[in-house]
Amino acid sequence: MIDDIMSLREQLCEYGRRAVELGLVIGTSGNLSVREGDLVTVTPSGAALDRLTPEMCPVVDMGGRLVAGELRPSSETPMHLAVYETTDAQAIVHTHSVFGTVVATTMTELPPVHYNALLLGGVVRVAEYATYGTPELAANVRAAMAGGKRAALMANHGGMTIGATLEEAFEATRLLEWLCEVYVRGLSIGKPTILTDDQLAAVVERTLNPPPL
Repeated sequence: MIDDIMSLREQLCEYGRRAVELGLVIGTSGNLSVREGDLVTVTPSGAALDRLTPEMCPVVDMGGRLVAGELRPSSETPMHLAVYETTDAQAIVHTHSVFGTVVATTMTELPPVHYNALLLGGVVRVAEYATYGTPELAANVRAAMAGGKRAALMANHGGMTIGATLEEAFEATRLLEWLCEVYVRGLSIGKPTILTDDQLAAVVERTLNPPPL
């Protein structure tokens, strides 16, 4: 178990650095977590993600009680735990990326402007605003993720993605930011075309039943 926790802590440090390098977070914003059974390893509160060391990352149980580490868990830990309780997520990435936050301050949802939105569950909902770190925000994000969604935006805040691994959750974050950027830049020159349900269904059908070689 100790070796497993150290490996997960190392992963948080790696993807925390990548989040900073790609401009998905600034300062001490954003947080990541990964679940192993009934334990969740999470980034600490108030720490820059590109300066983390494995020993800095606390471990909590599903009730939010600290079971390993000396630093305070991220203030958004309740939100992470709420999503773990109601989805199949094994990892979560939460960022304050520029284009994601732009959409989250202006829209109630991110429409499917590209078929790769299907990888996130189609339309990405914007959770209603609530103060960070509160049970209200956790409940709002959990509602926005309902129905098999892999991503949600948070009004006037940022975005969250989930995955079976931290790598998968991180790649979903990159995709979410790309989709938001496409939409925002599209608005600067015209009205983006939104894919219809039939068009999205055709993509799913082709993916499930590719044409013969």
